[in-house]
Formats: sequence, structure tokens, C-alpha cells
Amino acid sequence: MIARRTLLAGLASLPVATMAAPASAGFIKRLSPRLDAIIPPSATVEFLAEGFRWAEGPVWVPQGNYLLFSDPPANIVYRWRPEDGAKPFLSPAGFQGDIPAGVREAGLNGLAIDTKGALVAADSGTRAIVRIDLQSRKRTMLAERFDGKRFNSPNDLCIAPSGIIYFTDPPYGFTDGDASTLREVEQNGLYALFPDGKVALLDGSHHRPNGVAIAPDGRTLYLALSDENRPEVRAYILGADGRPTGQRLFHDFRADLARGLPGLPDGLKVAPSGHVFATGPGGVHILTADGEPIGLIGTGKAVANICFGQHGASLFLTSSDRLARVAMSHAPALYRRSP
Repeated sequence: MIARRTLLAGLASLPVATMAAPASAGFIKRLSPRLDAIIPPSATVEFLAEGFRWAEGPVWVPQGNYLLFSDPPANIVYRWRPEDGAKPFLSPAGFQGDIPAGVREAGLNGLAIDTKGALVAADSGTRAIVRIDLQSRKRTMLAERFDGKRFNSPNDLCIAPSGIIYFTDPPYGFTDGDASTLREVEQNGLYALFPDGKVALLDGSHHRPNGVAIAPDGRTLYLALSDENRPEVRAYILGADGRPTGQRLFHDFRADLARGLPGLPDGLKVAPSGHVFATGPGGVHILTADGEPIGLIGTGKAVANICFGQHGASLFLTSSDRLARVAMSHAPALYRRSP
């Protein structure tokens, strides 16, 4: 398994805390003056909570003005609010009951909010895509199988303007990874779950498909490969039916990985402006719509995932055992689509 997951054993015994970590552990590197329109020059990396086993999948809930994020190996989803910090919100979050042998990440991973305000999650432990009503906590299974076979451990997802849910299914949730006897599907796939409930395999050729995000216009789907031999972000061109018509290399992280920077390509998000915020070796890489790097946010540890929140004023980062935040500019450049 990749280096990211080897961190878990060392973090498993850490207690959960909501105290802030030293701010000096974070940095913002400006590679272009254009970053100032997105991240103000005065911004710093603010640590909000620490002590998690592996913080993941942040999502802002506008209906309640709070952040949710997951801790897959602990099987907990936390809620963060400015007034009371990070507190358990769903526990158990993913698999309900005794965790089966061979499963090491029983919780939810990637999270999203649908148009009705419900939580849609990649449930690593249940091996499904689920919807959870945030008021009643009622769970609804949206997809559990492809061609009659159970998924591996759904990892990340995003919801397109069309309502299509794109998700990835690597074997991180299994103790033995690719060699797990629990495996049923042969591929580690990129999938689409259509509004009618049908599931399509879009690409089964990648070793470690992970983070997935869609451009605001629904025309480009970005996929992060957490592969030490191929640390890349791919860009898929989508047709009118939501299926890929082609793909290209969007950004290559080989040079950053070779420098020994912590982390691999993992979670990513696309701003309304078209800028791509992609986690990778060293932290969060801020890229133009053409893949040009203009900034880097680092925490000193691997960053698993990110999200925009607080009405666009903040970027939240889940980084190993910590939750962090960086202020964002309200400049029009962030919210205007790139030409």
C-alpha cells in the first residue's frame, strides 16, 4: 500500500483533541502574483483540531453553516463549528455493527452534499455509496454493486450539475489491499452512478484511482492517481451523457514526489473560476485551468482532502491527524469562470 496509508498505524493510538496545533507548521508558497486574487497575502495556515487517526473528506454544509469531515479508520464523522470545535457527529459513520475481519477502514471517506441538503458519502466499510439524511440520520443505499459484484471500498466522490455521482473504488479499506479475499470486482475503478440508479464503469485501468472532482460546467472530470509510480491528475472530457469522450494528463507530480515531499495525489476540488486545488506531494497545489501551478499550501504533513466553505471565505484541509483552514479572497477572480 502507498506511503499515505502507512501513517495509520502510528496515528492509531493518538487521542482526539480539538486544540490548535502550532501555526508555524504551515506555510503558503506563492508561485505567481495571480495567487493573491485567490489566497490573500495576509493568509496563514490555521490549525483547528488534531488527534484524528486519518482526517478525510471535508464538506461544508450550507444549510447548517458547519463542516463535516470523516475519520475512516475510526468510523466517525466529525462536525466542526467555530463555537465548539470538532465533535463526533456520526458514530458509527460507515459500517453499522461489528467490523468484519479484513476491513481496516470501516468508516465513510469522501463526502458531498446533494441538492436536497442530504449527505452523500463513499462508505468504505459498507462498500457502497450512501445517502444520509442529516436530520433523521436515516441511511439509504444508492449503489452497492457493479455487474452483481460488491465494490472494493468506495473512496471519494463528487456530484455533477446533472446529478450524476462520480466515485472511485480503490482497495484502501481492505487490510490486504489488492490481495484481499474480500475482493469481488477485478478493477480499481472510476464509476458513474446515474440518477436512474444505473452504475457504469468509466475507467478500470488505473492502479490507485482516488480523488475525483468536476468542473462547475460539468464538462471536465478530474481524477487523482495515488500511485507512487504514476502520481498524476487526469482530466476527462465529458460528453452530453456524462461519459468520458477522451482524457489527458492534467498535472504530473513526479518531480515533487522525487524531492521527498510528504503525500501523494489524493483529494481535489475545482473553484468556480476553474482553478483546481489538488492535494499532492507537499500539500495543496493550486493550479490554473491549464494545469499551471501558481501556489502551494503546506502543513508539514500529507494533505488528504480539501473543501471550500463559509460562503467561499475559507479553504478547509484535512491533513493526516489534523484539520486546518486558510482564508480565501473574495476577489471576483475566484468566482468568475476562467476563459
